Amino acid sequence: MEKITFSPEGDQPVDFYVLEQTVIGARNYILVTDSEDGDGEALILRDDSQPGDEQALYSIVDDDSELRAVGEIFEKLLEEDGIDLDL
Repeated sequence: MEKITFSPEGDQPVDFYVLEQTVIGARNYILVTDSEDGDGEALILRDDSQPGDEQALYSIVDDDSELRAVGEIFEKLLEEDGIDLDL
């Protein structure tokens, strides 16, 4: 599982593990968890970077309709790997 480190402005760096990624409507999304093994908290992040940005800029998806739509896609993708996602 790929580990990525986020460095929020003014906060300590935070490590997440990427469970899955997808592209919807030309937007990149990643599903991350705070735990490499077992149950953990999961977040769906949207890549809000602009072309030419040196670093990726991710935002937590918190809009209910966007979260539901993207979550359903991640649910189907993870189901193929035998991983259950509780939305």
